[in-house]
Amino acid sequence: MRAFYTLALGSVLLTGAAQADVANGVYTIQSKFSGKLVEVANADSSNGANVSQWPSNGHNTQRWLITKRDDGYYSVLNINSAKALEVYNNSSSDGANVDQWQYWGGNTQKWNISDQGNGYFLLINKNSGKALDLLGWDDSNGANIGQWSVNQLDSQQWQLNLIQRSGSKPVDTSSTNGATNFWPLSGNLGTHDPTIAYENGSWWELQTGVGIYGKVSHDGLVWQPLPSIFPNPLSWWKNYVPNHANNDVWAPDIKHYNGKVWLYYAISTFGSRVSAIGLAVADSLAAGNWQDRGLVINTTAANNYNAIDPDLVIDKDGDPWLTFGSWNSGIKVVRLNPITMKPIGELSSIASRSGGIEAPTIIYRRGYYYLFVSVGKCCDGVNSTYQIRYGRATDVTGPYLDKNGTDMMNGGGSLFDGGNNQWVGPGGQDIANTDVIIRHAYDANDGGNPKMLISTLNWDSNGWPKY
Repeated sequence: MRAFYTLALGSVLLTGAAQADVANGVYTIQSKFSGKLVEVANADSSNGANVSQWPSNGHNTQRWLITKRDDGYYSVLNINSAKALEVYNNSSSDGANVDQWQYWGGNTQKWNISDQGNGYFLLINKNSGKALDLLGWDDSNGANIGQWSVNQLDSQQWQLNLIQRSGSKPVDTSSTNGATNFWPLSGNLGTHDPTIAYENGSWWELQTGVGIYGKVSHDGLVWQPLPSIFPNPLSWWKNYVPNHANNDVWAPDIKHYNGKVWLYYAISTFGSRVSAIGLAVADSLAAGNWQDRGLVINTTAANNYNAIDPDLVIDKDGDPWLTFGSWNSGIKVVRLNPITMKPIGELSSIASRSGGIEAPTIIYRRGYYYLFVSVGKCCDGVNSTYQIRYGRATDVTGPYLDKNGTDMMNGGGSLFDGGNNQWVGPGGQDIANTDVIIRHAYDANDGGNPKMLISTLNWDSNGWPKY
């Protein structure tokens, strides 16, 4: 059985070496001795797959996401598998093998990166205090990589070649126990499944509809309409959703990340799991120079989850994830490749509920990830039963617990907004940073038409959200 224990060791102190300030991002790791790249052999995505070297071939199995963690050490995750570089079985022996395993944050999966001052680095395992090593000074293709006592020789020196940086960490803009503030909106307010973003003094909203359309406001209060992002359906949509019609695009999500603005959206038909999530990117919302990046993930009737309602999540270290899902087996989250912004690795299930669950939104604030979902039934005017519920977790993959400690995988979720006599069925929510929440609700005073509502998102002293 695989042992999950850790051995506490102090930081390794090396003459002429120092803890490196390595930017979070995607790298290749190149041996000084052989000139070849560290890779997971045969592009294997399974736990325990071996790590070796091979000449550069441009495959994701030779690319590694390096991320600095809270303790100052780095995780090194393979871009092909999304699994972590580790010393197998927590070994502290010279010659112990290095492999990959699902990241769980143990010391055997963390590395001190030590700058040698010559363009090369040592990667020293936190658990063993030993260095990543090209075993036996073997320069052949497929030569094995393991660990060895630190000697700073060429077999232990590695060049980190940056391909792309990760984005910035999320910013907490919220306050605690602020006054309830429902924004007095006017102008073009009809909406469904809205997403919101702020850019250079203006607020932008996009929503479900023909080609994805939306609104812009220079003060967040008075809203003017915008043209559709996709005036005509993209040709590839029908490859995945043959019955798609009328250029109807669902539940967009817009977020700024790593110098770009990313637009995720869903193509589907009502009540079906034949669905697809697509992606477009622009330099800015104001520029509107959207470029199609194609399919992100799709589902068929054979899947027990549904590829709709995407939401881009930035974790506490600045790495991107995608949460999505609807009804069926519920809400999922998956890591994204920071280069392509498309999924890598395995899906994690984070919320499930009988009677309907969808529209996930995840934000990070002060040590917790908060998952907001819409539960119940939408899209039926004043007969809609949508409510917004939430839970929180210390890890982006869960478990998400509500205020009573009930797991959202077991139907948990504390009530945030259940509507009122005028605003029925609130849901389809999105959150900007940690302090603005947008959603739709059906106006009982106007024939049940769905309209946009925006409020300041406040937090109580125990770290739970409130109006």
